[in-house]
Amino acid sequence: MKFAYLYVRVSTDEQKRKGYSLIEQEERLIKYCEIYGIKIKGIYREDYSAKDFNRPEWKKLIKKIRRETHREPVNILFIKWDRFSRSIEYAYQMIRMLKDMNVQPMAIDQPIDLEVPESIVMLAVYLSIPEAENSRRGLTTSDGIRRAKKLGRWPGRAPIGYSNQTAPDGKKFIMPKQPEADLIKWSFQQLATGTLTISQVRKMACINGLQCGKNNFWKLVHNPMYCGVIKIPANRNEEEQFVRSIHEPLISESLFHQVQLIITKTRNKRGNKDALKSIFPLRGFLSCPWCGRTLTGSVSQGKCSKHPYYHCAGYRCKGRFKAGMLNKDYEEKLKKIHLKPEVYELFSLVLEDENTFTCRSEHIDERKKILNAISKQELYISKARKYFLDEKIDFDDFSKLKKENNEIVSQLNYQLNRITQKLVGCDLNNNLWPDVNFNVFRSYREQDIKGKRDIINLFTPTSINLSTVNIDSLKINEVLSLIVEYQK
Repeated sequence: MKFAYLYVRVSTDEQKRKGYSLIEQEERLIKYCEIYGIKIKGIYREDYSAKDFNRPEWKKLIKKIRRETHREPVNILFIKWDRFSRSIEYAYQMIRMLKDMNVQPMAIDQPIDLEVPESIVMLAVYLSIPEAENSRRGLTTSDGIRRAKKLGRWPGRAPIGYSNQTAPDGKKFIMPKQPEADLIKWSFQQLATGTLTISQVRKMACINGLQCGKNNFWKLVHNPMYCGVIKIPANRNEEEQFVRSIHEPLISESLFHQVQLIITKTRNKRGNKDALKSIFPLRGFLSCPWCGRTLTGSVSQGKCSKHPYYHCAGYRCKGRFKAGMLNKDYEEKLKKIHLKPEVYELFSLVLEDENTFTCRSEHIDERKKILNAISKQELYISKARKYFLDEKIDFDDFSKLKKENNEIVSQLNYQLNRITQKLVGCDLNNNLWPDVNFNVFRSYREQDIKGKRDIINLFTPTSINLSTVNIDSLKINEVLSLIVEYQK
């Protein structure tokens, strides 16, 4: 007598499109077992997608098989291989796992003897077809969503503050839903003041009746659809686009952009750890003189003020050094590193070539492009003024075009000023070099924390002298040692 578990599966969309039903599958499997004299050990009915094996009934089946102490050969019967899985990768993994448990999956409409090597080819075909169907369906769906967004429609479920509606002609659209819409508008207005954080505004809105979690609220305040703009992500063929929506916006574009600017500044200010990192530039480069572990850094709270220390990460080690003293000692040692006299002339030629033939040339080309863009904008507004005088466009359109033109020209003038400053900087660099007083410390002092740590990586402190509590010496990069010298 053979033994088998019956597994029937259907997903909601398949039931609508293909007319699958659990009852029909179950009846066919039971009839198959009666014909071939197979004893049914259990029937598992699933209403779940087959994109992976994270399905409730399937996990119950596997759990039951694993609990069996005396595992006899058993089959898992289903109608077709797409009932088993719609992913080739997960299917092969599951088949291998079932084989280790002395279990063989079998589709009665697509029978395969897994002991025959040639059957691997047919199995790949049976498993690849449903995966290809899923991929094609997903691509068709995403293309449909993209087309709808290009038309200014919001596809799918309405976001918070809106509700899905159907027009008399059958077309679907979204419209503001109260009181959520007013609460979202109020939230943007509060964020625009710059006095409250996103978390604080969300809590206040939730108290007033808005039901929204932290992650969803964060997405909400960054979503331009609330100001009437739909974002279309970039894909392989098209760049990112922004389309004017047909639904009613809750806030103005100016308010949305004002909030984005405030949020970005607040996040950068809150998330910027450079101020703390700058206190411990040597963290990770120094070793504990007692146990050899790498020193870390932290700030200790004293009676009147806070004190930064480099200290050992070991639990029992008491290695602890004032950060200010070691940082200052390292900078003093950098002051003693100078370029060798013979490299000054070479560096002067390199810098002149870089400024004259590379950077300066690039800056001049960029300046020309900006000037051409400004000329085009002036031509556009001149034509718009002519159309307005000829009454081909009305005053509102002319005012809008003029406003947009002024914003673009203002941005171009800002870029022009920046590129002009860079050109002046190139000339200054040529005039300032060579500088006989140049040392590494001057460059170190002008860097941000990342630049400082890059320099430390080239001029690494070796060890800490316990008697003087100073850095013993610096290990200079092998290549740099050819052009610099350490004057003790």
